[in-house]
Amino acid sequence: MNSNWKRIFQILEKEERLIIGLMSGTSLDGLDIALCAIKGSGAETKVRVLEFNTISYEPAFKAEVKSIFSRRDADLQMVCLMNEKIGLLHAALILEALGSWGRKPEEVDVIASHGQTIFHAPASLHGLSAYPNATLQIGDGDHIAVKTGIITISDFRQKHIAAGGEGAPLAVYGDYLLFSKKGEDRIMLNIGGIANFTYLPADNDASKVFSTDVGPGNTLMDQFIQKHYEGLYFDENASIASTGTVNSDLLAALMQEEFLKADFPKTTGPELFNLPYLEQAQQASGTEGLGKGDILATLCRFSALVIIAAVEKCFGKSQTPFIYMSGGGMHNPLLVAALKEGLPNATFYTTEDLDINPDAKEAVLFAVLANETLVGEQTNFGDREGVPSITMGKICLPE
Repeated sequence: MNSNWKRIFQILEKEERLIIGLMSGTSLDGLDIALCAIKGSGAETKVRVLEFNTISYEPAFKAEVKSIFSRRDADLQMVCLMNEKIGLLHAALILEALGSWGRKPEEVDVIASHGQTIFHAPASLHGLSAYPNATLQIGDGDHIAVKTGIITISDFRQKHIAAGGEGAPLAVYGDYLLFSKKGEDRIMLNIGGIANFTYLPADNDASKVFSTDVGPGNTLMDQFIQKHYEGLYFDENASIASTGTVNSDLLAALMQEEFLKADFPKTTGPELFNLPYLEQAQQASGTEGLGKGDILATLCRFSALVIIAAVEKCFGKSQTPFIYMSGGGMHNPLLVAALKEGLPNATFYTTEDLDINPDAKEAVLFAVLANETLVGEQTNFGDREGVPSITMGKICLPE
């Protein structure tokens, strides 16, 4: 028997698997690396996060990714080169993390690599009737497998698209397995570049569960900071936005996008919510001369209103959901305060209250998806558009 497959069969028979989950988001802060011990599968999945680290990217690397990120005119040669470079870099960062934790690569059963999204093009966004949903994550899994010597499962989003989904968001699968609780309606709110949430019903009925993007989280604020404040990548602690005043005219113009009114589930990205989108809203509202602090304050309130409207669409104004936050936006005090003010009946937590570091959550979810690829049976999410009942990921062998 091929030694790679022999190794896989050994992993399948283990009571507990050690899986490294990776996540690199659109904010390009760095690579999230979570070492997880996972038992069981499906509704019986049990996860312990043994180690977690975010290793920051160098500014030069961020610039390279940004040169091809969410651009229709991206240099095809650079896309090709960065596919390999990101895979090699992620492999090196994994080995660095393992060394810092005092662990050896051969202790790890599998790596689950999300890759780096550089373009997201669902049909609802590109509007080209002759073309399907599409998305592209680079950072080749074979490079990670070969350089680390660890079996790698990657390219999760393509199966979702092949089965009729839009390739995002995928959190519905891991959120349901890890965080559902009988008797408690939950919203698992991730505020990354794009804000998304998973609805987990109190009756634990998988056919009612859905995950959806709702609109911009940090992406517009981050893009604005990176353009106008040299050396900054985000507005830490909302220090700049807190000096400004929300402009109601600009806010109203920002809220006009049809995507915000579309039904769930839906998906979007910085291909829509970007600086040209802001510029168009400023032109429409006559606010081109608005100060930077006021613009950031308004963008922050915009993200809050988008999330509030989505939660109210799901629950109504009077119900009392339990909201568990994760993602970089949960560290923005101005944004969180606006959410709590706008959703006074909700109870807010972070996933820390569920024993999962909120900064590690996305990486952990991909580790769970990889575990399902190996040993899971398909959880039935019902016959619904956008939520195919599938397992995801391609297996990359190290030899």
